[in-house]
Amino acid sequence: MSTTTDIVPSNRAFSSDNMAGASPEIAQAVAAAAAGHALPYGNDPFTGSVRHRLSEVFEREVEVFPVSTGTAANGLGLATLTPPWGSVLCHPDSHINNDECGAPEFFTNGAKLVTVPGDDSKIDPDALREAVRRKIGDVHSVQPTVVSISQATESGSVYTLGEIRRLATIAKDAGLRVHMDGARFANALDHLGATPAEMTWKAGIDVLSFGATKNGAMTADAIVSFDPALATELAFRAKRAGQLASKMRFHAAQLDAYLTDGLWLRNARHANAMATRLGDGLKAIPGTELLGSPQANILFCRLPQQATEGLLAEGYTFYHDRWAPGIVRLVTSFSHTPEDIDQLLDAARRHTR
Repeated sequence: MSTTTDIVPSNRAFSSDNMAGASPEIAQAVAAAAAGHALPYGNDPFTGSVRHRLSEVFEREVEVFPVSTGTAANGLGLATLTPPWGSVLCHPDSHINNDECGAPEFFTNGAKLVTVPGDDSKIDPDALREAVRRKIGDVHSVQPTVVSISQATESGSVYTLGEIRRLATIAKDAGLRVHMDGARFANALDHLGATPAEMTWKAGIDVLSFGATKNGAMTADAIVSFDPALATELAFRAKRAGQLASKMRFHAAQLDAYLTDGLWLRNARHANAMATRLGDGLKAIPGTELLGSPQANILFCRLPQQATEGLLAEGYTFYHDRWAPGIVRLVTSFSHTPEDIDQLLDAARRHTR
């Protein structure tokens, strides 16, 4: 991946949807929130509006805690669901296992991440059924306490509603709670055509890390709890972790705008459509192999070395050779245009001749 510190134009930026800027509606909302004064620590009207909107979105009263990062959302959500001697069952490819520098273990005061395998970066039900029973009651071992699933996954696959319900049932039957890492929640929702309630609490999810930063927000995600009994502990944990912002209205203004007039779903729908366009184009380029079928806004492909080198030389940014030689990850965002995608495809064709 390029190490340049310059701002990368959208038609060259495919490393991550974190590279995208903010939706204009969200930037305008932050500017509006900067005018005048408001009560601190989440007692402002913006935070109240977000709670109301998310309760409408999920078709029930929910507890909402805006935070500055998805890592904080995951760590705090998991800490509320497991004691230090517990274990978090997750897929080996999950973000909490690979990309959070031990934050889940830190926030939980030592709970252990235990990986459960499965194809397409999804936890296999049979493997989970075995994992939830492992060393139960053995004081020498951490105890299975919570299952964490990523929706969408780190490879761009999406759990079906049936798959979520099946995993949650296995967990609940064994007395475990269920957490969802929804960094790309809206992208998964768009792919399934489901309702937010169907993909979460109706399927057995207890706590959701509700992602917005990758889909148009600036610096705001949220913890959404479907169990009111967790609210007090979450509130104290958020404060103790430095996530109760004094000027919470700036986090909340982003989320409020994100949820207004379906912006969050429009952004995700567009990002997914750009990934589909990119995947269809790559499949038609000789020597290029698409790995799996993009279901959200992430795709993996095998590119000839000369194509990778040529694209990098033209200033394109993307992850390559991280998973295996010749494997490239490309991520689309709400800010990419069809022209951006077509320019990337044209460049890839030039460098594969």
